[in-house]
Amino acid sequence: MKIDFDKNNGLVPVIIQDSRTQQVLMLGYMDEEALKKTEKEGIVTFFSRSKNRLWTKGEESGNFLTVKNISVDCDQDTILIQAVPKNTVCHTGSFSCFGEKENKGFIYELEAKISERIDKKTEGSYTYSLYQRGINKMAQKVGEEAVELVIEAKDSNDDLFKNEAADLLYHFLILLKAKGFTMEEIEKVLLSRDK
Repeated sequence: MKIDFDKNNGLVPVIIQDSRTQQVLMLGYMDEEALKKTEKEGIVTFFSRSKNRLWTKGEESGNFLTVKNISVDCDQDTILIQAVPKNTVCHTGSFSCFGEKENKGFIYELEAKISERIDKKTEGSYTYSLYQRGINKMAQKVGEEAVELVIEAKDSNDDLFKNEAADLLYHFLILLKAKGFTMEEIEKVLLSRDK
């Protein structure tokens, strides 16, 4: 990964994106030292132009950005970091420097929560208790939710329909986890069908 730090007096813009939801969280700047520290520690560190020093996002608030992927644009003068935010990102208290958390993409955050509850064997969790009951029970639950969605589709109560759709999707994510697949893999299949 070669980055042209010379174009802008040693600094390059860095776009931070939520690795799960793809929501843009913030923009900062890095010099070579900030990038090396970020790569080494796995936590985003910027070069603060106002403080004139390295600044690890979250060093005061505890709202760190854990790095999942780093890529560089085609001109090699802008960095994209996909990260998992801990709590809010913006100093104003907003989820993102560009506004509040968006609905779009939340499915990946939910998928991560489901996976975590299963992997950590979270006692008292409905997700984990269903998972423990085995693949047949999980598949049966998806079937039940699908039937309930079909029934609501024939009626005119939009709220009930949306809730049943959410229930189906939630249980489908549990079944995906049990089968060892992810939503991203299903999206890949759908993308391959896009002609």
